[in-house]
Amino acid sequence: MNYLELGDLIKIKKGKKLEEVQSISGSAIRYIQIEDLRTDENLKYASKDGNVIECNSNDILIAWDGANAGTVGFGLEGAIGSTLAKLVLIKKFYTPFVGRLLQSKFEFIRNTCTGATIPHVSKSALLSIQIPDICFQEQKRIADLLDKADALRKKNKELLAAYDELLKATFLDMFGDPVSNPKGWKEKCFKDVVSGIVGGFSVGGEQRELHEDELGVLKVSAVTSGVFLPTEYKAISTNKIDRRIINPKRGDLLFSRANTRDLVGAVAIVDKDYDRLFLPDKLWRIDLKRNVVSNHYIHRLLSTDNFRPELTKTATGTSGSMLNISQAKLNRLKIPLPPFGLQSQFAQIVENIEAQKVLVKQSLQESEDLFNGLVQKAFKD
Repeated sequence: MNYLELGDLIKIKKGKKLEEVQSISGSAIRYIQIEDLRTDENLKYASKDGNVIECNSNDILIAWDGANAGTVGFGLEGAIGSTLAKLVLIKKFYTPFVGRLLQSKFEFIRNTCTGATIPHVSKSALLSIQIPDICFQEQKRIADLLDKADALRKKNKELLAAYDELLKATFLDMFGDPVSNPKGWKEKCFKDVVSGIVGGFSVGGEQRELHEDELGVLKVSAVTSGVFLPTEYKAISTNKIDRRIINPKRGDLLFSRANTRDLVGAVAIVDKDYDRLFLPDKLWRIDLKRNVVSNHYIHRLLSTDNFRPELTKTATGTSGSMLNISQAKLNRLKIPLPPFGLQSQFAQIVENIEAQKVLVKQSLQESEDLFNGLVQKAFKD
């Protein structure tokens, strides 16, 4: 197979910083920035007046500067921001084919970036990327096949997101807004529903696979997403552990007592027993009183957008630094307490939905493997 360098196919034009406009009028144009290469959920607009750099659906867009440098998108129309560049095809090549190929080269583009603090795409490295010189119809066939595989991935991701939205809606439907408490549930202090709060201890370690004589101390990031992530740990030799450890067990409610304002107080429920992992000092295990409160109810309550400010009010620390929540302040937090029977019904719904999410995640992994396999086959060097 013959190859061409990307530099033979394109010319590059950097974007410009624009002022956003709030009203969409005849003089407005879509303002495309880095996040728009991934999603169309947050459309922005700018005035057409001035020296804007416009792109059309035949152009390939690449994040040129910053933490997301190397991210590639295509099929968009509008004015591009200053951190983006458009790659304009000057030969008859199919845009989605070249775009998919460049997406598959993300690691190469990232690894060749310049700049000590802010990454910048290396123009010479980008232009050196090899493009298979195949007929237009074959390019279209490959791109269409990858589009179909990508659509499977997206459907699974959308289904997972829909299940999460269903849980949020179910919580509000059954219990109402936890701040305004429209259903008039009795309010209790957090200490009234807790039988104990225990934490781990501070210890070093390395982020890597565990060796036979090692254990993993969890990082705060194991709970910050709201879902327990057992891969977020640091490995430490067992001979460096000189005190009793607390292993995460199935059903444990873990709470991050220290983090940034957006993440402090994050909670997650452990899905199974993990005998080779243990809690650090910044994670608490909150033991709830049986037949009084459900861990699924507390998990969802503390994660609810409206209630989060009530929780973070209990945190102390200077602006921009790590915030901490003390047990004393957490214990004084007021929470609505619906009947335990209703909480149990909600817990059953959660478990049913989580069981369905497990199946979707398996399907998502299979669709990811399929897509990546097709990419490797289509663009193997």
